[in-house]
Amino acid sequence: MIDYDVVIIGGTATSIYAAVTAASMQARVALVQPPIEIENNSLDRGFRYSKVLANLGKKAKELNRAQELGIYSKRGDLFSQNFSVNFEEAMEYAAAIVSNQEAKYEPAVLASLGVDVIFGNGSFVDKPHLAFVVKGRHLRSRAYLLATPLEPIVPDIQGLSSLNFLNVNNLALLAGKKLPESLIVLGGDPSGTELALAFARLGTRVTMAVNSSHILAKEDSEAAFLVQSLLEAEGVRILTGADIIQAREIEGKQWIQVGREAIEADDLLLAAGFKPNLEPLKLEAVGVEVKKGRLLLNKKLQTTNPKIYACGDLAGGYPFTHIANYEAKVALKNILYWRIFTVDYSGISWSIGSDPELARVGMTEEQARHRYGDDILVCKQDFKALDKAQILGEMTGFFKLVAAKNGKILGASVVGPQASELVLLISLAICQDLKVEAIADLPHIWPTLGEINEKTAAAWLKQRRKNNSWLQDLIENLFHWRRSWL
Repeated sequence: MIDYDVVIIGGTATSIYAAVTAASMQARVALVQPPIEIENNSLDRGFRYSKVLANLGKKAKELNRAQELGIYSKRGDLFSQNFSVNFEEAMEYAAAIVSNQEAKYEPAVLASLGVDVIFGNGSFVDKPHLAFVVKGRHLRSRAYLLATPLEPIVPDIQGLSSLNFLNVNNLALLAGKKLPESLIVLGGDPSGTELALAFARLGTRVTMAVNSSHILAKEDSEAAFLVQSLLEAEGVRILTGADIIQAREIEGKQWIQVGREAIEADDLLLAAGFKPNLEPLKLEAVGVEVKKGRLLLNKKLQTTNPKIYACGDLAGGYPFTHIANYEAKVALKNILYWRIFTVDYSGISWSIGSDPELARVGMTEEQARHRYGDDILVCKQDFKALDKAQILGEMTGFFKLVAAKNGKILGASVVGPQASELVLLISLAICQDLKVEAIADLPHIWPTLGEINEKTAAAWLKQRRKNNSWLQDLIENLFHWRRSWL
């Protein structure tokens, strides 16, 4: 006897999303959540804190920029001269926001939606039947969906594992503490970039150490270097190609040795990426293959055991919730209906919480050139030429459009104000197989930041036309012929 249509092994926001979605599809659903004390120290909660802290940092920047707009306090002093941070109150504000957002995920709410919530750790067994065992209870289902949390990667640095370092998972530990005067960020992943900027704007002296040539190594190199230079302009010291020899705690301070230099800080934030913790699930016992700590998934999101699916970051990549939710929907349609649905990431965009934001969809310029060679055209437009950007005083950044010479859009990288919103139009165009002409022909409201889409597409078409000497000659001859007949 099968107990459920799907059992979701969770501990993430995506697992809850999947459970609610499956219940809305009239399925019988069980959601296995980690024990409460573990659940409260999670990556999803940390990301929420990170976003709130990034917004606080942006507000601090706006106060500091007020003088540029001629805005002064009633006493005539510059706002920037009166600026201070009560970090304890800021963390209380962040905690309230996070608590409010998480309220909709409470077990009672999920139960009212038809989800059986089971708290506890469990593992798979294959005898006498395939099941997931939690506290001695065998949960049998037509299929299982893995949406388990990630844990921070701890680099193999002497002494690092013995330190009480911060990471995105445990940002709540800062509650009730004073703003650190200094902070070391190890790694240049999206969360580290976002938090380094936030703390720097709140008044912390921040040092980032990365072993690559620049931060955000997976992104368009031009976009990543611009974000890096913006962080440095805000006071963040960035050490690239850093050879970190050891880390230790001395008299309550965190220390790292980078080459011959020793760097001291009040706190150390680890931002070297994340990895799944699959060992407790005993997946090998039920025929699920794990390679280098990652699951092998097909395009239907099945593991090597066709009854066990996975979504989220278990196969690698950035830990973005919206991508994991998309995967969960595809997996659930295969589990509950017919196994005919596959994932397509070409039109899914994402953003990184720098300021201005970095957003991308599809291929970077480097990736497109590697795959298509010279059969692409790349066009870039700067925000400084945009009327709305000038009005807002946010003119730093660019919009880079990558497309094949036939107009098929391959990708876009954006660094600029509201980049995460602007890139969505290109995402839609890729998903609907629209070409560059469709973006260029769409009238955009003036003045808006969205005009950057139209201007970049129009510039791309102009560049293609300029490169086509045959077409140029044809148009010139046509105009010459028409003038001669008037």
